[in-house]
Amino acid sequence: MELQQLRYVLAVAETNNFTRAAQRCLVVQSALSHQIARLERELGAKLFERTSRRVRLTPAGEAFLPAARQCLDAAERAAAEAAAAVGEVRGRLAVGLIATVTAVDIPRALREFRRRYPHVRVTLRVGASDDLTDQVREGTLDVAFLGLPTTARPHGVADHELARDRLVAVVAPEHPLAREHSVDLCRLATEIFVDLPAGTAGRLQSDQAFAAAGLDREVAFEVTTADYTARLVEQNLGVAMLPSAYVPQLTGVVTLEVSDAPARVEHVIWSRVTHTPAASAFLAVLDIPSSGAAHP
Repeated sequence: MELQQLRYVLAVAETNNFTRAAQRCLVVQSALSHQIARLERELGAKLFERTSRRVRLTPAGEAFLPAARQCLDAAERAAAEAAAAVGEVRGRLAVGLIATVTAVDIPRALREFRRRYPHVRVTLRVGASDDLTDQVREGTLDVAFLGLPTTARPHGVADHELARDRLVAVVAPEHPLAREHSVDLCRLATEIFVDLPAGTAGRLQSDQAFAAAGLDREVAFEVTTADYTARLVEQNLGVAMLPSAYVPQLTGVVTLEVSDAPARVEHVIWSRVTHTPAASAFLAVLDIPSSGAAHP
């Protein structure tokens, strides 16, 4: 079993297509197919089901893939550690963030990081805080930027608190509240809301605030991005609450202070187990101590 074979398997699994996988791996399709077939003979099991219309993992392939990915990650980390020992940062830096992070200018930080460390392959993923935390624990991401309620802490990772912020109300320009300077949760509870999906960390901070005040509200529109939230609010389909530091980026909506608004905390987190030289270098670019606080 060779690392290149594992790379080919991973590429096919991610693209569901042998041609696209070969293009990604910069080889001809026949060579990629031959190596996967050779690996399947060695394993004594088919990894993919191939038809004229689709390619998908077999049960054996599903079982094989996580360990194959771990092997490739371990090989990449080993090469990065060896390079770091002689003063060179290589390997990969996989960063995750929520869309409303404001405590750090991520694009600017990534540009500076690439200037200092041009041999590191940088990837970026936007998602929900809970999912990003899971991916850091699993080693899929090296560093992630989260927004959590003040009552929550990321578990199983090292973290550093970046900033605290309060939520503000966002309404359409023609909404009756648009003429007000501030509002409270009791008044907002009479409105229809646009919010994140139930169960997410971003939704939890608002749900907890209304519950603590003994209030119920109707969330009719569940969306995953703040910009789409603003688009629905602009059409006067509902109101929303978003971080005050983020809303200046929005257009077409009116912002109000919320007198009893919930707060949120922005964190940067990284793995306590697979802490790579690239991750340490990126945290250094941000002037964040890589020791961090660890939470079980």
